[in-house]
Amino acid sequence: MSASATIQPSSSVGDYLKAIWELAGEGAASTKEVAERLSVSSASVTGMFGRLQEMELVRYERYRGASLTRRGLAEALRLVRRHRLIETFLMEHLGYSWQDVHEEAERLEHAVSDEFTERLAELLGHPGRDPHGDPIPAADGTLVPEISRPLSEAEAGQHARIVKVDDTSASVLNYLGDRGLVPGRVLEVKEVRAIDGVVTLEDEDGDEHPLGESLARAIFVQAVSGATSDPA
Repeated sequence: MSASATIQPSSSVGDYLKAIWELAGEGAASTKEVAERLSVSSASVTGMFGRLQEMELVRYERYRGASLTRRGLAEALRLVRRHRLIETFLMEHLGYSWQDVHEEAERLEHAVSDEFTERLAELLGHPGRDPHGDPIPAADGTLVPEISRPLSEAEAGQHARIVKVDDTSASVLNYLGDRGLVPGRVLEVKEVRAIDGVVTLEDEDGDEHPLGESLARAIFVQAVSGATSDPA
């Protein structure tokens, strides 16, 4: 990611770039979406979008929102890589729970250098995913395409491997972690209720886990042919 190595954005600029990428990837994120994600006013977002455009990090259209330029995308992925490596380190080496690592990594990611990031990757053995199952961008900015779908879209009778979970809610992570519904786990989808979106899973011990629609949307899975778990 040498193109972004000369950029030294403030932490707020980095937060905006990450938010745009997390919300829209290479598409456009609206003012409202970014304001809600960062808990700031729409006026503040509009002002920052203008500033980011002047820095050639985004393309901004008033009624469409902001999309990342090539330079902005490289910077966003550099920060995402750093964040997810820090999360992995905190959980694997410092005993943090997976519901706590996100906020701690948010605080640390702007305080360390690229050299620290790469030394951390070496220490961790260059992991491909963070504790929540999100793919970690490579040092050159490449990212393995994600092939998964929300559990809410699964079909009854399928076996599904949990690939990743949404890490934005600590209470959701706590609930899923307590029940072993973590990346790598394979479970059978017993029922998908159309009337209320409840999805019922069965684990290898025969225990059932009924999940409301919001929880089912927080879990991303791949269909598998067998029922053997391969924990991440």
